[in-house]
Amino acid sequence: MSQILIIDDEPAIRSSLREILEYEGHQVFDEPDGAAGVRAASRKKFDVIFCDIKMPRMDGMDVLDLLMEKGITARVIMISGHGSVATAVEALKKGAFDFVEKPLDLNRILSTLRHATTVQELEKETKRLSAVLHHERQSPIIGESDAIRRIKDMIATVAPTDARVLITGSNGAGKELVARSIHDQSTRSDGPFVEVNCAAIPSELIESELFGHEKGAFTSAVKSRKGKFELAHGGTLFLDEIGDMSPDAQAKVLRALQESRIQRVGGDQDISVDVRVVAATNKDLKKAMSEGHFRMDLFHRLAVIPISVPSLNERREDIPLLVDHFLKSICQKSGSMPPTIHAKALAKLTNADWTGNIRELRNVVERLIIFTPASGCITEAIIDEFAGIEAT
Repeated sequence: MSQILIIDDEPAIRSSLREILEYEGHQVFDEPDGAAGVRAASRKKFDVIFCDIKMPRMDGMDVLDLLMEKGITARVIMISGHGSVATAVEALKKGAFDFVEKPLDLNRILSTLRHATTVQELEKETKRLSAVLHHERQSPIIGESDAIRRIKDMIATVAPTDARVLITGSNGAGKELVARSIHDQSTRSDGPFVEVNCAAIPSELIESELFGHEKGAFTSAVKSRKGKFELAHGGTLFLDEIGDMSPDAQAKVLRALQESRIQRVGGDQDISVDVRVVAATNKDLKKAMSEGHFRMDLFHRLAVIPISVPSLNERREDIPLLVDHFLKSICQKSGSMPPTIHAKALAKLTNADWTGNIRELRNVVERLIIFTPASGCITEAIIDEFAGIEAT
């Protein structure tokens, strides 16, 4: 059901429009002149406003100007018995959503109204999703443990520089969040943040993914394509799981870091790139170097600033903060109220063995929300039945 305002000096038009719209289930208000209509739109939030153009004292175009000046978000549909293409174009330029002519056609009115409300709902959903996405991208590093405080201090010191950073830690510990925080606090924050999961890309495709390719470089290369280094120009390139990169790709990455230039696969031209590289791995790169699986010279290029992210088991004092954060953020996405959590249930989560780290904790919290009655309380019984965790 939409909230609709009709502004028209003709009682018959107001009456017939009201009858049509109320029959469709909408709540309808009407005003007999432009000034009264502007006052009504300023006092109450409407979804759609139907406004006549030809009215005494204040015509519809003046009403439209005032509505736009006041930042009224309602979709304004202009109606007129003296319509012309020039008038319609002028109304649309001023911010009207649509223009319909008298005598009013029922199908035209309902079609325009459906279009207006659909667009408005899509815009609301887009804003909601954008807010969620922004929240996810801007999610702070949660925790007040000594280890997390040291990492936050390190990020604040290192981020404004262009020094390369190597982030180490087990799977799910939050390495990507550290990388994003470095980018967000850097002078490159307005530039792109481009992520490459080196472990997820087959070795025969990693070079094309990183450096791009020219048309005809291989069978499926039907057109030229930029690689991640070019896409990250002016920003940050995050090489996740770099310990899984092939030796050939390692050599080319080393050259790109040394010379700030790349060559696309199948190309012979050097392309300059201005990229800050942040890398991460869950592997012991020193062991990999001793076994000949990782280049020592690349390691030293990447590890200008090493940051080690502790496992969740190493910072249990942060678990209550993380649980609270996940309860709120997960419920925010669905538009529901987060449940409370009993102290003994929280203690069980705090003392559990989190081999999957923060990623596992988030999944468990989401599972608990699903199996907890709306606006209820997460209890020990719910933990025992649904959490699937083991105590240390």
